[in-house]
Amino acid sequence: MMKLLYAALLGAPLAALSAHSALAQADPKGPDAPAQVRPADGPLAGRPETAGAQRLAPATPPPLTTAAADLPLGKIQVPDGFKVEVFASGINNARTLRVSDAGTVFVGNWQGNNVWAIPKGGEPRMIYQGLDWPNGLALHGGDLYIAEHHRIAKAADIENNLDNPPELEEIYADLGEPRPHGWRFLAVSPDEKLYVSNSAPCNICALEEGFGEVRAMNLDGSDAKAVLRGMRNTVGFDFHPATGDLYFTDNQRDWLSEDLPEDELNRMSDIGSQHFGFPFCHNGTFTDPEFGWGYSCDDFTDPVALLGPHTAPLGMRFYNGDMFPDDYKGQIFIARHGPWNRSEKIGGDVVVAHLDDNGDVTEIQPFLTGLIENNEYIGRPVDVEVMPDGSLLVSDDWNGAVYRVSYGG
Repeated sequence: MMKLLYAALLGAPLAALSAHSALAQADPKGPDAPAQVRPADGPLAGRPETAGAQRLAPATPPPLTTAAADLPLGKIQVPDGFKVEVFASGINNARTLRVSDAGTVFVGNWQGNNVWAIPKGGEPRMIYQGLDWPNGLALHGGDLYIAEHHRIAKAADIENNLDNPPELEEIYADLGEPRPHGWRFLAVSPDEKLYVSNSAPCNICALEEGFGEVRAMNLDGSDAKAVLRGMRNTVGFDFHPATGDLYFTDNQRDWLSEDLPEDELNRMSDIGSQHFGFPFCHNGTFTDPEFGWGYSCDDFTDPVALLGPHTAPLGMRFYNGDMFPDDYKGQIFIARHGPWNRSEKIGGDVVVAHLDDNGDVTEIQPFLTGLIENNEYIGRPVDVEVMPDGSLLVSDDWNGAVYRVSYGG
């Protein structure tokens, strides 16, 4: 049974915010702590020299996108009354989803280096290509914001220019260089700030200034400040529809154990004053065997829920539609991409985190399952997005597809 943790909101005070370098990543216990910093590393760094660990390696998706007729629709399971259909196919490495008020769906990716648009009732079309990991997308006031590895750019009035996309206007270029975890996530807050992730460039390491944080800035890229720190790698966040609190998924460290730590769902309720533990504490329950010496998990903010070991939770959205039953209103849909460094595959699904009136997680339930077969992936959900009609889109980078989940009672 999945273990849930409730937020203690015990973050220690942070260093002062600066306009460009954002929040200092200093040890929260002060400047006397040793400044141990490792170089950036890849996913295999730190893998134990044992036969079992050596057999684990990143899962390789099919070399080509899966034809619509061959997508695993018949394998996907959803609760009674729901239906899954193909919304789009043929989109290499389909990842982040954003939908405009007019119903155009924009799709970003990481490995494909392209941005796609799916006009309402139309077929996918590539609108930008040759970018640098354009995973992060956001929409505001008719403009499309794209977060690449190094920068954020804006495509003005994109909805009216799909046939002739405008040249991208760079608005921010102060994101971190190391490639590990360098795919960004992007969203616009209720107070019209642009939020972007700058994850830790490592499996486990002491963080240099500027990493392991989420930054907020004006829509023109000015006045950038960190709003939280101690985050390892988030590729999904959204704002509570009533309180405005930021909830974010966070992928935890590898090569500690097949079963520890679990990946997390976190909540930022106090801008600029919360540290979520990385690299000192994991899951709010135990300190890191290398970096945790001299610390207590009481020094940091606990997760609001644990999402399973190495399940790789990525995109998440609060459900604000009217199609699904009332039990789903205001709840969080979370896409779990699934682990590559675990002998038994778990995740590869979409779950629902149910919240109480205080915003605490009371239960996590499966919603879309069936994409692991014989301990192998046949699909890997990445992001979720609510359509204007209340249906739910789910991207699948394994097959290069987007599914639509609807409810018919």
